[in-house]
Amino acid sequence: MLVNLPDKRYYSIGEIAKAFNVNTSLLRFWEKEFKEIQPKKKQSGARKYTPQDVIIIEKIYYLVKEKGLTIEGTKKQLKIKNPSDSNNQIIIQKLEKLKADLLMLKEKL
Repeated sequence: MLVNLPDKRYYSIGEIAKAFNVNTSLLRFWEKEFKEIQPKKKQSGARKYTPQDVIIIEKIYYLVKEKGLTIEGTKKQLKIKNPSDSNNQIIIQKLEKLKADLLMLKEKL
């Protein structure tokens, strides 16, 4: 699952929850369970997620929601690192966004 988010430096917890169709409480729970998710926090306590955070959340979402792994199983899978994964995910996201933009332009012709 590749979420369709606008190209921004930071996303709110609400934007992320809506993109993944989950509750904000689930994202907060995952933040406590998975040290890989480390959103920046404003003084007000509001979370600011980076595109890298989104990639990690995508992996967790896939492993927990789509593959049905437990939290512990997901933690084990995340420890198995493939250095090209994050780069590939970023490239795939950008290509999917570009494809959507091109299809939109094609419809306007």
